[in-house]
Amino acid sequence: MTDINRIPLHRTIWRWHFYAGLFVVPFILVLSLTGAAYLFKPQIDRWEERAWRDLPTAGAVDADAQVAAALAANPGAAFHHYRLPEAPGDAAVVHLGLANGTMRDVAVSPQGRVIGSADPEQRISAWLSRIHGTLLIGRTGRLLVELAASWAIVMILTGLYLWWPRGRGPAGILWPRVSLGGRTALRDLHAVTGFWVSGLALILLFTALPWTEVWASGFRTVRAEMGWVSGVQDWKGGANPHAAHDHHAMATMVPAGPPPRARLDYIVLRARTEHMPAPAIIQPPGAPNAFGPPNGNVWTLTTLTQNRPLVRKVSYDPETSLEVARSDFAEKHAIDRAVGYGIAWHEGQLFGLANQLIGVATALALFTLAISGFLMWRRRKPEDALGAPPQPRDAAKLKSVAALILILAALLPLLAASLIILWIAERLVLPRLPRAARWLGVAAEAPARL
Repeated sequence: MTDINRIPLHRTIWRWHFYAGLFVVPFILVLSLTGAAYLFKPQIDRWEERAWRDLPTAGAVDADAQVAAALAANPGAAFHHYRLPEAPGDAAVVHLGLANGTMRDVAVSPQGRVIGSADPEQRISAWLSRIHGTLLIGRTGRLLVELAASWAIVMILTGLYLWWPRGRGPAGILWPRVSLGGRTALRDLHAVTGFWVSGLALILLFTALPWTEVWASGFRTVRAEMGWVSGVQDWKGGANPHAAHDHHAMATMVPAGPPPRARLDYIVLRARTEHMPAPAIIQPPGAPNAFGPPNGNVWTLTTLTQNRPLVRKVSYDPETSLEVARSDFAEKHAIDRAVGYGIAWHEGQLFGLANQLIGVATALALFTLAISGFLMWRRRKPEDALGAPPQPRDAAKLKSVAALILILAALLPLLAASLIILWIAERLVLPRLPRAARWLGVAAEAPARL
């Protein structure tokens, strides 16, 4: 009976899986934990604002008075938007741009008293988002996360190949043989978990790409060239000038032209009939917009819900408060709608709690994969080497692997760039460092393809 570990294709894919896994394990641990927590952003935000809810309603004032109170408590601030209270006893939240360039959410009671404020960038969910997206190191972190996501895709695809039953029974394939204990139980746990989570993990990875740096920039270019653009991109990713907007400029912007004659309270009355999903906001004429150009000379009602298919906008005349325009998710290009569904799924908000729980299960499975893979490596790693699987001797039979890698590299630019760097290191650097080559499992005297 042929030992599959001696087959060149199997050895090569095993090596790819090994190196990909070794690189992405630290990222999977961080991203799965922060991603699982961020899935509950609505609940976390509500918990942070718990003191702003269930307040007395007697003696309530109108929305204009609430905004005036927030501005009076923050001299020199600019009014960006008014967040509608979800319930009669909830405080209104007035989003201001302060003169020092920072933002502030100011909670105003139904009676018009400022009862609290928060820096949006210091919220728990914002902190989780920064770790998840940038590792707290800015653009470098975004590039590292994108690179890790690219290699994670390689890891999952090669893992599926290694998992493939090849005539074996369901034990160790569909469920782990825990009773065998030791290395077999650990290997089964790794393989079976990888199989069951692979589809959900790939969806998570691909739906994250529109937020990335390099891939998303290319995607924006393709959308523009193909005429797939319909309106302003409403997610942050790629070379989007609004994704890295100037907070100081936004904070000090004021509505252009004369002040609107239609009071905010009139717009609030109309907004309540729209039943916009929370958090629903009203932007004044000329207010800055994080995703596009400043709000025009209209009042605009929209929502900050993470369930993108529910997002819509209604504009009102600043003189009469009558509706002048309306747009919703269905009017977007099919590509943008697909991205919107993907983002809503990725953030766990497409269909409520069930979506969040599926996301948590996916994150836990990825965490299990990372830990079990690390333990398998430590058990088999020799003291004087990295412990990479042996190289295949017959590279001529590996054209299918090369073709697959080329396809992935074409779709994932940072993967392609890293492969070029690895190729240069293997061809030009490692032959001059034979001890390092042996430790890495690469033959220095005859550099081979990974």
